[in-house]
Amino acid sequence: MVIDGQSQSAIVQAATVLQDGGLIGLPTETVYGLAADACNAQAVAKIFSAKGRPSDHPLIVHVHSVQEAERFAHSIPDVAARLMHAYWPGSLTLILPRVPEVAAASAGGQASVGLRCPSHPVAQTLLKACAARGVWGLAAPSANLFGRVSPTTAAHVQAEFGDDLLVLDGGPCAVGIESTIVDCTRSHPVLLRPGVLTRAEIEQVCGQRLLDPGELTQPAPKASGTLDSHYAPNAPVRLMSAKMLQTALDLLDADAAGIGVWCRTPLKSRSTQLNMRRMPDDALAAANQLFGVLRGFDAQGCKLIWVEQPADTPAWEGVRDRLQRAAAS
Repeated sequence: MVIDGQSQSAIVQAATVLQDGGLIGLPTETVYGLAADACNAQAVAKIFSAKGRPSDHPLIVHVHSVQEAERFAHSIPDVAARLMHAYWPGSLTLILPRVPEVAAASAGGQASVGLRCPSHPVAQTLLKACAARGVWGLAAPSANLFGRVSPTTAAHVQAEFGDDLLVLDGGPCAVGIESTIVDCTRSHPVLLRPGVLTRAEIEQVCGQRLLDPGELTQPAPKASGTLDSHYAPNAPVRLMSAKMLQTALDLLDADAAGIGVWCRTPLKSRSTQLNMRRMPDDALAAANQLFGVLRGFDAQGCKLIWVEQPADTPAWEGVRDRLQRAAAS
């Protein structure tokens, strides 16, 4: 059931469901989440079950403030504190050392926990209402089946889980891809998942270079959305350069159908049956549209999805990451 997230009665209804150990669909500025009380192991287990997600694949805990984060992290390094001050509330998740007795199920049993303070007003209002009831944080991975395309509207969530799930409608997500994840559990910050925040922006605040997981001598903590195959629609995704894409289009018959194409470069095809969408030239706009485009191709029955490879520039890193993982399925 989808209800208006701007309504105070809807916030009370959702907070009651969460306090009672249930699940809801939660709007954030990145994507919609499937939320439960982060400290209720039985409620968290319902998230893993509903999504078909492995229970050792950690969830991100959403909090309404830095002070609330201190309930979950037993220490906040200086670099994490600087990032919180710069980007919270916002689309940045920080991996921090976890208070041992708190949110073990949400953390997938790891000694660390991923924390984020969302900026979406509905999420903030709900988190504060939950805190007033003693529900101090919400575990909320994307509200979709594990490995599939993330939802950016309440309708996407309802299509995924049906009418039995209470979904707060907060409108379309402003960002459109998941948060950037930075590991702050070691002496040097590590970029585990890119988002719309660029490396340069984060490094300027950190005062040091972000490492990649491949540079580490010891494994990085597991984190959401970092499996090789993820964010995949039903139709196979193939990434191609504009030249390769045009060559593939030239080989199609005039009546070829069932192919969705998302590209920045103007391309031509003899077929009038193709579903061609224009990719924005701006990386932030492309991120905002990405999951909606993939879901739209599925809804229109496309059997193949061809996507022009995003530009190899820092601004496009988050979009490249999502598309590469979608194409790996």
